[in-house]
Amino acid sequence: MTNPCTLGVTWRVVEPFTLAVAALAAIIVASVLSRRTGIATPLVLLVIGIVVGLIPTVPDIELEPDWILMGVLPPLLYASAVRVPVIDLRRNFAMIGWLSILLVIVSALAIGGLVHWLVPDIPFAAGVALGAVISPTDAVAATSIGKRLGLPNRLMTVLEGESLLNDASALVLLRTAVVAVTAASFSLGDAVWEFAKAVGIAVVIGLVVGYASVWLRSRLRDPVLTTAVSFLVPFIAFVPAEELHASGVVSVVVAGLVTGHMGARKFSARERATEHTNWNTLQFLIENGVFLLMGLELHVLLVDLEESGTDLGTVVLLAGVGLLVLLVLRTAFVAVQVFFERRRRPQLAGRRDHMATFAEHLESFPVKNEHSERRISAFQRRIARSRADLDFYAREPITARGGVVIAWAGMRGVVTLAAALSISAEVEQRTLLVSVAFLAAVVSLLLYGGTLPLVIRTLRVQGSDPGTERSEVEALMADLSEAAVGSVGSPEELVVDGHKLDPELLAEVTAGFRKLREARPAPAGTSELTSGQQLYVVRRAYIDAMREALHEERAVGAYSTAALTKAEQALDAEELRLER
Repeated sequence: MTNPCTLGVTWRVVEPFTLAVAALAAIIVASVLSRRTGIATPLVLLVIGIVVGLIPTVPDIELEPDWILMGVLPPLLYASAVRVPVIDLRRNFAMIGWLSILLVIVSALAIGGLVHWLVPDIPFAAGVALGAVISPTDAVAATSIGKRLGLPNRLMTVLEGESLLNDASALVLLRTAVVAVTAASFSLGDAVWEFAKAVGIAVVIGLVVGYASVWLRSRLRDPVLTTAVSFLVPFIAFVPAEELHASGVVSVVVAGLVTGHMGARKFSARERATEHTNWNTLQFLIENGVFLLMGLELHVLLVDLEESGTDLGTVVLLAGVGLLVLLVLRTAFVAVQVFFERRRRPQLAGRRDHMATFAEHLESFPVKNEHSERRISAFQRRIARSRADLDFYAREPITARGGVVIAWAGMRGVVTLAAALSISAEVEQRTLLVSVAFLAAVVSLLLYGGTLPLVIRTLRVQGSDPGTERSEVEALMADLSEAAVGSVGSPEELVVDGHKLDPELLAEVTAGFRKLREARPAPAGTSELTSGQQLYVVRRAYIDAMREALHEERAVGAYSTAALTKAEQALDAEELRLER
């Protein structure tokens, strides 16, 4: 006879696993439906969660805020930060900082004042807390739609960069507002100081963790171990920052940016490929799982709202007003950036001519010694980077149509969920604030996410032409090949590791790298290596030389990020084939 106690324990163990398997199946099904219907996966999962949560037999699911803040947010931010090119972030930092810092602060204060005016029982500080919760955007749904519809790379960078940095602004402001609620006072000066201190400490921690992790992983030389270490990095960056009352979000983002920037030079192709696959899978499951849980959590919140006696009409009113204020302010802030972008555009040609004149003067500057040569080389590189920046702004302007897309892509998601749940129980209006935040997040996801494809198609906002991209990649590969010839040597004099190599093998390799000029014929020299060994050595030398040239091109930024990424993928694929 089976022990009934054993059955009870078994079911308590099996139930969470059953729910986890069901959630995983729902994520996979939603992803398939998304690809066939064109609706973003987070939106499908949100609807599934809401519908399933209304089924009476489904157990209530309540999320612990610490699980979201410490278990979900760090890996999601890190996975996004690793993929963001530093040069794109630098070029768009003015607009990203404008939207992720100033817009969040202004939105939180405006919503705080309006909520206090509409419902006097809610203190101004509590209203600011609500504004801080619903102010940060979540770019998951927006970028998934944008990638499918081919949004310009610059718009995608702005959306991703904003979602990375506005979390820090919102969470620091929320922390200050919650303290003010309990202390019955709010000081804007204290909020600014706390924000500056939290960001400063977090940047230092993120830099230390990022450089240390890259140093360690570059010495392990094992794809499995390096990926395992990468799973620890976001938490190692997040926890110390939070313990020092700094921004764990900023620390994780900085560590991710450092890792992504240095990983192209320090990690092997196999290590990058392994990490890319594993992190993509983990990010896919976590972020989509959170949207599913958001839908399931909505039913629990409605029950709590009813038990607390809070008027549902008040929740709807505050959520609607909050979303309207956010849309108006976001549109105004984006319009300001588009206006300045348009005013700056006629000046680009003149600034580029000034740079060209300065470069000509620099070329005629006398080289007296090695020190002066290095200084001249450094100035030339800065000029080349500045000219590339000007070309970028001329090639990829943020137009009024692009500004409309950015303004309409203000969806709320994971951070709003985590921040709302983290509001202290000491706040009397917690149930009301959490309910308003959840309703605002759900409505924004369904409204903006559901109509964003229509907005993009109506405005005809598109990225670069595929033919132009293909030509740019071919030109980049040709430049890299030419640079490799200059670095490794010509066919007649190529010597690697003390061995003279066969020029015919060199011609074969360079043709495989889309080299546009043929190697001049020369008699094959003697070599101590077999043909197979020679082929491996010369291909290895060319890959390393082309990769070094690619790093230089990335530092200058003359080519687009898409072309640089495809060139790196081509070199990685060649390196992986070589190592088989």
